[in-house]
Amino acid sequence: MTVESSASATWGGDLVSGKGTVRPASGAFPELAITWNQRAESRASGTSPEELIAAAHASCLSMALANGLAGAGHPPDRLDTTARVTFAVPEGITAIHLTVKGKVPGMDASVFTAAVEDAKANCPVSKALAAVPITAEATLEL
Repeated sequence: MTVESSASATWGGDLVSGKGTVRPASGAFPELAITWNQRAESRASGTSPEELIAAAHASCLSMALANGLAGAGHPPDRLDTTARVTFAVPEGITAIHLTVKGKVPGMDASVFTAAVEDAKANCPVSKALAAVPITAEATLEL
């Protein structure tokens, strides 16, 4: 099965003083404001491409990890994943760091860490972003 997802953006003006919006075709979230300031200088309001990438990566990793854990006989009670995408001018996206906390009955911390590393290497978003250094930190809650 193939599923296609899409979003669109509208922009007006130059890079530094212009502004725009981004919206998903699905309507899953409302139209969001984007500006250069929000992307490169202040995360006080609006969103950025990097924040949207972080959301995609956190959700993808959680899904891949849940699948791997369940396949190994340890379905998780809960997984909390945070993705931090670092954006630097003029380099662009320079790093992604994933932090995963999991509550997985019967799981050993070292096995959980290995499962996080496997999900990091194999989730579709990680594969799409492979040109960027991706690190992960795993914590198993008891």
